[in-house]
Amino acid sequence: MTTAQYGDLTVEPYGDSAVMVTIPHADQAIRRAGIVAFRDRFLAHRPHGVLDVVSGLESLLIEFDPLRTALQHVEYAARLVARWAPSPADGPARARQVRTFAIPVVFDDDTGPDLVSVAEELGLATTDVVEAIARSTFTICLLGAAMAPMMDGLKVPRPVRRRAEPRTDVAPGAVMIAGTNAIIQPFPGPTGWRVVGRTPHTIVDISRPDPVSFGTGDVVRFVPVTRDEAEALGEGFLLPTEVAV
Repeated sequence: MTTAQYGDLTVEPYGDSAVMVTIPHADQAIRRAGIVAFRDRFLAHRPHGVLDVVSGLESLLIEFDPLRTALQHVEYAARLVARWAPSPADGPARARQVRTFAIPVVFDDDTGPDLVSVAEELGLATTDVVEAIARSTFTICLLGAAMAPMMDGLKVPRPVRRRAEPRTDVAPGAVMIAGTNAIIQPFPGPTGWRVVGRTPHTIVDISRPDPVSFGTGDVVRFVPVTRDEAEALGEGFLLPTEVAV
């Protein structure tokens, strides 16, 4: 995908050492696919002085060292990278194998303290909310902070609001929803997402050569299980159930 397909990038200053890149297109799917394509190409041709990139569903924050480069140079590089057409020097594009994950989740008052309030907001019974989550097919859009998988695809009557007051500490494995998205908490930490359940599996293990088994484009289904079933499964590392060629 090139800028000819989604229009010009918007590159705006974000403080004195970062820029925010977005794609001003009316189609959400194009905005999201476009920012992923741009991120991959930008990382493959990272300009001098760029320290890090932070992915959002529809944005990319580029952080740079102001002692090594300047805002206008980063902005120019972003626009230049977006306009480059693929060349033989880039090598053949490799299609990543899509993995499918069936993730067991306990949905109850303890593991899902926001389940009741989400049900009330949507005008559903809690069992209906759980069924809606289980029927949804999620696609991992990006890996967020601490490699948390952020997913799109929640099928509920309307987008779910975030909490008015964020939680200060959420347990690892917490399954959370907001809007039409879902995310799994890898490590203890704060969140404004609505916590609806918890998986017993370890989704990020920094002691492994590959800390995660999933990536962008992978498909996730949440499978409701009881507490006893979760205990029997244990806290093993999350592995895919299937790999699509």
